[in-house]
Amino acid sequence: MTAAPIRPVQALLVVDVQSAFVSGGEAVPDAARVLDRTRDLLARARAAGALVVHLQNDGAPGTADEPHTPGWELHLPVEPGPREAVVRKTDDDGFEDTRLGELLTGAGVRELALCGVLSEMCVSATARTALWRGYRVVLPHDAHATYDIPAAPGISEAVPAAMSSRAAEWALGDEIEIVARAADVPFAAGELAAERAAASGAAAVSAAAAPAAERPARASEGCGAKTP
Repeated sequence: MTAAPIRPVQALLVVDVQSAFVSGGEAVPDAARVLDRTRDLLARARAAGALVVHLQNDGAPGTADEPHTPGWELHLPVEPGPREAVVRKTDDDGFEDTRLGELLTGAGVRELALCGVLSEMCVSATARTALWRGYRVVLPHDAHATYDIPAAPGISEAVPAAMSSRAAEWALGDEIEIVARAADVPFAAGELAAERAAASGAAAVSAAAAPAAERPARASEGCGAKTP
């Protein structure tokens, strides 16, 4: 786990924090902890102006997260705006056939944090693809969870959820940054594409309007010319 000070990230991905998985009798064992940590991450990401993306899984008919059923609903409130969005998905990987990559690029994100459920499924799959795409990925140990793995006769005893979550972290390899506490993850605002375009346009207008004497001098000779 990361021990040095953590660099800020520009985005928070909230993975499948849907009512079926974090409330009621079928919730993951550590649902209360995950919800507490996710609320904290959300509050600080919003305050910093970081991008917030809520991933919402569309389960198959008859499953707990079947679209437009109570279990499918996002459990925590969304604050829609230019820096907060909901992305629906049908795959464990939040990037697969979604606009997640486009949102991250548009917000100038190169570093992100994840939280949510399930550790070894959608959290892991989304983190793995983010790493493959070249993002720096931070995963707070106390902000993701899964279910206990039942015993399999002749194979293994039951595996507690906490052990499964830790194994999921380990399986992501050396590139991911695992931090002990969500409270230690800092956020910063990325630069939205519209802001970058506006800044670029303003700089171009300013340069065009500047008197010739104020513009940086350009060499009249080739790059290889030497000053006598």
